[in-house]
Amino acid sequence: MFYDNYVRLCNSVNKSPSAVAMEIGIAKPTVSRWKTGSKPNHATALKVADYFGVPVSELTGEKEKAPTQEGERKVSDDDIKFALWGTREIDDDVLDRVRQFAKFAQENEKNK
Repeated sequence: MFYDNYVRLCNSVNKSPSAVAMEIGIAKPTVSRWKTGSKPNHATALKVADYFGVPVSELTGEKEKAPTQEGERKVSDDDIKFALWGTREIDDDVLDRVRQFAKFAQENEKNK
């Protein structure tokens, strides 16, 4: 769904998905993963949405989430990067692979 919406928005500005990705600093392999069903992390989805001037929900097809309630803390991708590597200067693709591994490890724990 994300990729289809991304292509639709690219077409609306008469640009190819690769051209838009390059303009906003997203690697071509990342776009290829979207084509096969992978979803971008929130920071990347926000970058794409900002480029087109649309809410992230238009790309993801999901309803907008309610704002974080007072007293709750929303952890950003930058917070996760800093916690894991001590810097926020980590490529989103690296963070995606860490998330995939964490999900894999979680599934293995369930199957024990």
